[in-house]
Amino acid sequence: MNNIWIEPDWPAPARVKALSTTRTGGVGKAPYASLNLGTHVGDDPAQVADNRGILRQHLPGEPRWLNQVHGTVVVDAAAGVGVPDADAAFSREAGCVCAVMTADCLPVLLCDQAGTVVAAAHAGWRGLCDGVLEATVVAMGVPPGQLMAWLGPAIGPDAFEVGGEVRASFMGRDPAAAAAFRPSTNQHKWLADIFLLARQRLARAGVTRIHGGDACTVSDPSRFFSYRRDGVTGRMATLVWLT
Repeated sequence: MNNIWIEPDWPAPARVKALSTTRTGGVGKAPYASLNLGTHVGDDPAQVADNRGILRQHLPGEPRWLNQVHGTVVVDAAAGVGVPDADAAFSREAGCVCAVMTADCLPVLLCDQAGTVVAAAHAGWRGLCDGVLEATVVAMGVPPGQLMAWLGPAIGPDAFEVGGEVRASFMGRDPAAAAAFRPSTNQHKWLADIFLLARQRLARAGVTRIHGGDACTVSDPSRFFSYRRDGVTGRMATLVWLT
């Protein structure tokens, strides 16, 4: 770890590289201070471009940015042009950078043990519930038992208050999801553990080697942007690529 990003603590093959940015190390002003990478949050476009330039110095190429829509579409980061409407990307090509942006939603990185394919997925509760992780596993095209995952910074289980409809949606797909919810002190509300929900869904898809999932965006304002905490705020990026 350094001042600008987190290096995932997973036993990925040597040719798999990954990082997850924090809010530090950029040029932005409050409420976007300082390394905001999102162009859609009201920040000065010139400062966002400067921040992306800072990040780009540590990457083999420009990331394949996505227009994230809380869905389940997965794209090949090496195919096509522009910014596709999607919430996950995979790549089998060296130097092609998969990226997702978050500020409470869960970023998930995946790779196979042979180092032939990588992926990044944006798992907000809707996409997670609807199967974005399962769709990403399928798109990677290798047996799930050969994959490993890393869960990046996201809203923690003491901060993620949701309504009963969110709990019901997850339990409708897997009754075991009940373990990821506990009653809030606010009536008719629940505290959800998005890390556990992701672990459950990955395990059901056959991915059992899962790392990370221990950094809460809401409770650490000096390191992370948080939409739930601040409303108007920046976005961090979680990226993975093959060398």
